Amino acid sequence: MHRHASPPLLTLRLPPSRMTRRLVGLGTMGVLVLLWWLATTGIGSEDRLISPIILPSPAEVVKSFPSLWTDRALLQSIAATLKRVLIGFGLATLVGVPLGIVAGSWRVFEAAGAPLALFGRNLPVAALIPLTILWFGIDETQKVMFIFIACIPFIYSDVVAAIASVPDRYIETAQTLGASSLQIVRKVLVALALPDIYQSLRHLFGLAFGYIMLAELINAQHGLGYLLMASQRRGMSEHVILILIIIGLLAYGIDRLLFWFQRGLFPYRTVEE
Repeated sequence: MHRHASPPLLTLRLPPSRMTRRLVGLGTMGVLVLLWWLATTGIGSEDRLISPIILPSPAEVVKSFPSLWTDRALLQSIAATLKRVLIGFGLATLVGVPLGIVAGSWRVFEAAGAPLALFGRNLPVAALIPLTILWFGIDETQKVMFIFIACIPFIYSDVVAAIASVPDRYIETAQTLGASSLQIVRKVLVALALPDIYQSLRHLFGLAFGYIMLAELINAQHGLGYLLMASQRRGMSEHVILILIIIGLLAYGIDRLLFWFQRGLFPYRTVEE
């Protein structure tokens, strides 16, 4: 009896198993931490490959957490950042998704909005800072509207693409059964495109989480971006590294939460982690 040999791990375009993926990812992180430790080991600055002013050791970063938590109101900054992102991205979703559905369903509207969407996607996000300050001042409204304006072209474009990618055979079948245009949009196009729309929003939320760091450099009292810049100005390299790690862990945790919801909402759609 012949046994089929398992395909090699490096087969072209073959996705690894979930366990292999996790082990490889953990191994990569372990190697990076080991290199970090080797580059920063030593008692004094002269004994290290990299000065502690530039790159503190892992132990020094961990030991700085209590002061970041208590003395610098870390939890309040996390809450402020999440609030701004949730409001700004939520507004962009409320506006961009319906507009994208309309444009994807009736392509004449997509033709009308295409130049604006193209302009918005290619506009450097940093250029929106002076514009939003001019329009909305330097308080909380500016930060929320910055996220709104930065994200809505991407949300709109991705929703249009998701609606347009629904195969024509489903539309033709619905028309044969006598469905109206609105029924086709609601029960066919939106229903079939919804998993792709959700996945796009999940990925774009991570983009918004990165964008907010720019907005929080302007007249912010709290926020991870403000905390990061203040740490850099004070020369607190341990806090700079620690805040970057916290931002990465928060982004990863939010993505995993949204992915968990995605698997529950669309169990019929296989999604790679």
